[in-house]
Amino acid sequence: MNILHLTFSSRGEFSESQRLSRKIVDMLFHWNPNADLVVRALGDGALPHVDAEYAFMQHSCDAGRCGTGSSARSDELIAELERADVVVIGTPMHNLSVPSSLKAWIDHVVRARRTFTMTTSGKQGLLHDRPVYIAVASGGRFSGANAHQPDFLTPYLKSILASIGLHNLSFFTVEGTGARADSVDAARRVADDALQAHFNLLGFQHACEDLD
Repeated sequence: MNILHLTFSSRGEFSESQRLSRKIVDMLFHWNPNADLVVRALGDGALPHVDAEYAFMQHSCDAGRCGTGSSARSDELIAELERADVVVIGTPMHNLSVPSSLKAWIDHVVRARRTFTMTTSGKQGLLHDRPVYIAVASGGRFSGANAHQPDFLTPYLKSILASIGLHNLSFFTVEGTGARADSVDAARRVADDALQAHFNLLGFQHACEDLD
């Protein structure tokens, strides 16, 4: 198994989203001890936004392929995504949606004639589906009865990743990280319990498959 672990918090290893996404990776290794892991920490803005050459390439079907600048980086990131059997994304919620660092990665990998094609009904993904685990941290609460802000991150990621063929998404969240320490600890426990329940179910399903 090849695991691609992407993180997008500017707080790095101190971030809640990275902590939660690392737990997901650890659980994947529990089930697959010999897995290969590729880690990309992109929260520091190291991945630039796409450049003019990339934009011109995407503008026309006759533009051909370029091999420099953002186009070369796009090739690299897409190949990395294609090799992955499982993708783990750790991201904060910024201003109700994804941070700009995650948007930059999306702009590199959601690419016409490479990861999707246009049809009369819209974009059709060209990648084969695989599990994508998304760990989200938010200063406020955006789900459940105590939500007090809208959520544009979850529907956006579902839609944009589906456009390239990735439909098997699982979301886990730590919400209210701007609250008191005891509330944050409680939110962490909720997220950890959800993770444990998910992977326990996967273990049960694998055991049933082994009996078939």
